[in-house]
Amino acid sequence: MNTTVNTAAMAATVATNATITAANAAIAASNARTAPLADQHASAPVTTPDALAPTLQVLRNAWQARKPDYAQRRDDLRRLRDALKARLDEMADAIAADFGHRSKDESRIADGMTVLNDIDHLLKHLKKWMRPQRVGVGWRFLPARAQIRPLPLGVVGVISPWNYPVNLALIPLATAIAAGNHVFLKPSEHTPRSSEFLRKLLADVFPADRVAVALGGADVGAAFAALPFDHLVFTGSTAVGRKVMAAAAPNLTPLTLELGGKSPAIVADDYPIEKAAARLATGKWFNCGQTCIAPDYVLVPAGKRDALVAALRKEVQARYGADLANSGDYTRVVNAGQYARLQGYLDDARARGVETLTLAGIADPAQRLLPPTLLLEPGDDARVMQDEIFGPLLPIKSYRTLDEAIAYVNAHDRPLALYPFSHDSATVEKILQHTLAGGVSVNDTLFHFAIGNLPFGGVGPSGMGAYHGRAGFDTMSKQLPILFQARSTGGDLLKPPYSKAKWLLDLIVR
Repeated sequence: MNTTVNTAAMAATVATNATITAANAAIAASNARTAPLADQHASAPVTTPDALAPTLQVLRNAWQARKPDYAQRRDDLRRLRDALKARLDEMADAIAADFGHRSKDESRIADGMTVLNDIDHLLKHLKKWMRPQRVGVGWRFLPARAQIRPLPLGVVGVISPWNYPVNLALIPLATAIAAGNHVFLKPSEHTPRSSEFLRKLLADVFPADRVAVALGGADVGAAFAALPFDHLVFTGSTAVGRKVMAAAAPNLTPLTLELGGKSPAIVADDYPIEKAAARLATGKWFNCGQTCIAPDYVLVPAGKRDALVAALRKEVQARYGADLANSGDYTRVVNAGQYARLQGYLDDARARGVETLTLAGIADPAQRLLPPTLLLEPGDDARVMQDEIFGPLLPIKSYRTLDEAIAYVNAHDRPLALYPFSHDSATVEKILQHTLAGGVSVNDTLFHFAIGNLPFGGVGPSGMGAYHGRAGFDTMSKQLPILFQARSTGGDLLKPPYSKAKWLLDLIVR
């Protein structure tokens, strides 16, 4: 590829996207509500937007010069695994500092174990996934043969969020590496210490022309989304996902969008309320609810609503105690802007007459400590039922029939996750057949994310495309179809005048 021509093309693309870039910056800035990166973490080297295109070109040139083979991909993944494993405590400290307080055990599970598990899965299956797959051609095209060969795309961009800053950066990055790509990562500016941890970690594992990291705020993120990547993975809100898609459109950049939405749980009449409460509590209040697949609301039979409320209160108090401020296991809201947004949902609900129940502790805005709180029977006009909550607030809505619960789910955008609770297989199948979500955990929450053999992705407003395991490897590869023609073939006879090959035409056109 001609470097001069390609650089000029990228510059033209960035110029063409100036309006989109400005819009993205404005939206990201309005959502941030935090101090600039330099104020939060002065030691972090901030990337300028002008430096992005040249860095991408370095990555692409290096990839073109030497595309990673199996040995390099395997060694890269092993080094990444070893480096992360050795620094789990450093990682947990960085994340905790960004959140003000975050359970270090939750960080070891969500940002440590999940990444290690995914890398293990990639290493176990990589050689098999890289093999060309022989496919049949059908009798009409014999004796030709065909195969599908997975080839790397080039340079994959990754825009990762703040809620699981290591997990949601390194899993797509490791998947792209497994597929033989180079990677350009833009982590969130809202967790600057975690982003700096990633920068240092990756610099120790990879050469600068194989993996690069861009640090910066909204202007950097907007310009990053407008780069002509060979594939771009974005994890974040649906609103910002739309802007990323718009920024990528002029380049026709293929996208994987991991978004969000309102993930429902449906508790069926037969399921034990205490068990449902325990598993809902894990899914909802892990990381203080700041999880894209956290249960966003619960549908429960009307006669069992109060029992579920009591069971949830018992679960929360058993896990965190009455004094949340002194619980090492209860995570804080990440920043003041997010805290104000969540408090706004509560204020709006109370103004509408919605009953709210604090399950333990008291709120402390100075610490950004927001207790687990239930909202009983909110209407769809309440803001908490219109937006993805992304915090420790849990609406509870009762239903009279399962059909009514299913209809309620289907009346809203297709969610990123769905959680049916029932021991009756017919009930579960009815829910699965009459709804559509990005992923499902039956009789549990969250855990489908961690299964390497299950693709992770949304549908409609909750996302586009999928990754994890084989799904991610295939997404970040070009599945190249190849036909190998034989020395002699009937196709040589299919030419004008077709009258000479009438017997062959009669044979194949039937």
